[in-house]
Amino acid sequence: MPGSAPANGEATWPKDVGVIALEIYFPSQYVDQAELEQFDGVSAGKYTVGLGQARMGFCSDREDINSLCLTVVQRLMERNGLSYDQVGRLEVGTETIIDKSKSVKTVVMQLFEESGNTDVEGIDTTNACYGGTAALFNAVNWVESSSWDGRYALAVAGDIAVYATGSARPTGGAGAIAMLVGPNAPLAFDRGLRGTHMQHAYDFYKPDMASEYPVVDGKLSIECYLSALDRCYSVYRNKIHAQWQREGVDKRFSLEDFGYMVFHSPYCKLVQKSLARLVLSDFLSHPRSNTETGPFSGLEAFREVKPEETYFNRDVEKAFMKASTEMFDQKTKASLLVSNQNGNMYTPSVYGCLASVIAQHTPQHLAGQRIGLFSYGSGFAATLYSLRVSQDATPGSGLDKLCASLCDLKARLDSRRKVSPAMFAENMQLREDTHHLAPYVPQGAVEELFPGTWYLTRVDEKHRREYSRRSLNDDLPLEAGLVNSTTATEVQYNCIVQRKSEIKSFIN
Repeated sequence: MPGSAPANGEATWPKDVGVIALEIYFPSQYVDQAELEQFDGVSAGKYTVGLGQARMGFCSDREDINSLCLTVVQRLMERNGLSYDQVGRLEVGTETIIDKSKSVKTVVMQLFEESGNTDVEGIDTTNACYGGTAALFNAVNWVESSSWDGRYALAVAGDIAVYATGSARPTGGAGAIAMLVGPNAPLAFDRGLRGTHMQHAYDFYKPDMASEYPVVDGKLSIECYLSALDRCYSVYRNKIHAQWQREGVDKRFSLEDFGYMVFHSPYCKLVQKSLARLVLSDFLSHPRSNTETGPFSGLEAFREVKPEETYFNRDVEKAFMKASTEMFDQKTKASLLVSNQNGNMYTPSVYGCLASVIAQHTPQHLAGQRIGLFSYGSGFAATLYSLRVSQDATPGSGLDKLCASLCDLKARLDSRRKVSPAMFAENMQLREDTHHLAPYVPQGAVEELFPGTWYLTRVDEKHRREYSRRSLNDDLPLEAGLVNSTTATEVQYNCIVQRKSEIKSFIN
């Protein structure tokens, strides 16, 4: 099975190490961004068109980073029929810090108690929105190392993204992702193909230990994001060219070599601009590219531009967004489902985009594709890397089960409860007033959480947090363990047919 060590115990390099299963969790409530525009007294379209956001998920005081991670890990284990003694590493990437010493990972270890398994490596990893990617890389590296004992690794990314009242608040969100890592994975890492850029900047940071809110320099943050994207893409391109050269492949790499390209998504409009940015990079790296016909048609005037001078150049942005429209529709638009409907989840953001791609395509369509991923965390740290999708899309295959497990994603988003902007503002004020209190008993209604959700029951006078889980008894059919179905391909096909029109129109 995936994740198993060689039976003969020989020291062999594990094959196709990557993501075997993926689970996503988001809160059961959201605020409508168009209604929030009216409530905030801003112009119509400021959030929905300018940012590209439709809905924003948020947590009541019943949920914190510990409960999010407890929920998503238990869901992944249950839906994949796994026992906790099959896991040898668990690492959490998060920037939602509620304790300066105790890790979220140690709280999640409560789930392992019945199994008796305490031999689980990994703790928490933090650097803004990059922590989840660091946790995933560490999981992959563990499986590929001499430390691996044949068991699975779990990489968990979770955050609650909240902002003070003002222009940044509509870019919030919340959620968690858990990824099961091992060999023979349907989403295998392209070995040796990571382009990383690390640099010091104060674009977004959280220096106030008593507040959940960040300090944000919006313009600098965009510049850091785009400059990191430029550099990571350049490094990745150089590495794949070197790899191809060693293999005797004579070709130039471009975006066309990615079947899909997904990005960390602070808001959807930035993702569309980012894809255009990569088209600009391809254009500038091909000095003899045809500007008479084809994708670079009409772009000759931009032949001599310097990338570092174009971060806020409206002419360049407009020209390359137009030039990349078709590519965006083909390679990136589908990835924005969760981002558009739930907002920025911070560390899980790019993996919510990956889940969105998988949820909206059949195994047969995904098989053999290369998926590019760009992960960014302020401060700043960034990597562009790629996954190769398995060629095996037969019923019951790993890819078939992965697709089927995410087929209900749109239905789960649609099953959430819409909350008025006024109630959303009250919830934000309640979090601001109480997130640091001890003792404290949360006020949020447990019955409004999704079935199977872990929630905070109390914080005692020593700041110790206690949790419980809402019963699964009143669960909806969409929560069923589809990955164990013997007709996973049929389930996936039916889901895609049902929402074909929604996929085409969910984002402007």
